[in-house]
This record gives sequence, structure tokens and C-alpha cells, in this order.
Amino acid sequence: MKTKKLIWLIPLIFSTVGCASTWSYSTVDSIDGVPQKSYEATKQENITITSLDITNREYEVIGDISVSVNKTTVFNADPTREQINSKLKEKAASLGADAVILVRYGKGGIGLMTWGHLEGKGRAIKFIPD
Repeated sequence: MKTKKLIWLIPLIFSTVGCASTWSYSTVDSIDGVPQKSYEATKQENITITSLDITNREYEVIGDISVSVNKTTVFNADPTREQINSKLKEKAASLGADAVILVRYGKGGIGLMTWGHLEGKGRAIKFIPD
């Protein structure tokens, strides 16, 4: 009897493995308690991502962005920096940013609600027109 239950359970497990492989969340923190300005959303593909500061153009800081990409099962691939960059762009675009600067990546690991995660942070900025 136990063998029949186990045989039925194996296809069920593998059928759910192919579902969503990751989930994510993001936050935006204001700088020094100053509320962020509202900007019209921008396109993700136009947003620059860099680990450095941008010194050749003036900009306003919108806020600090934190994102996390989590894998849903032990069988899925570990989250990547490319996925973090995509989520940073997605969040920055919704804020109307032109770039995310000072990007840094956290360590991956296993958590209570995830089989693996990777975090990323950066500062969303809006360029000041010349």
C-alpha cells in the first residue's frame, strides 16, 4: 500500500517542480527621511545599472532600492546577478528612474521560505536635464 502512494506522489512532485522557479520582492527607502518625488515610469531597457557612481551628469536621488530573488524548490537553479539586475531595472522603471548606481550584491543562501536567495541593492536616480 505504501509503495502505491509513493509511486503516485513522485509524478506529482516533479509536475510542480516546473512551475514558477523564482519569486521576488523589492523595497524603496527614502534618503534621509525626505519623501521621494513622483516621476512618470520609464522603460526598463533604458535604465543603466552600475556598481559605480555617475560623475559626468547631474542627477537627483529617488531612493535606495533593495530586491531579492528566491528560488521556489531545491530543484530550481540558484538566482543570478542577471536576475537581480532585471528586478532592479523593473523597480527603478516603476519609479521613473534613469539609472541605478552603487549596485551591490548580497550573499545567497537558504532561508525559512526559500531554497535559495540572492539580494541586490542600489540607488535609483533621475538625470537632471541640461
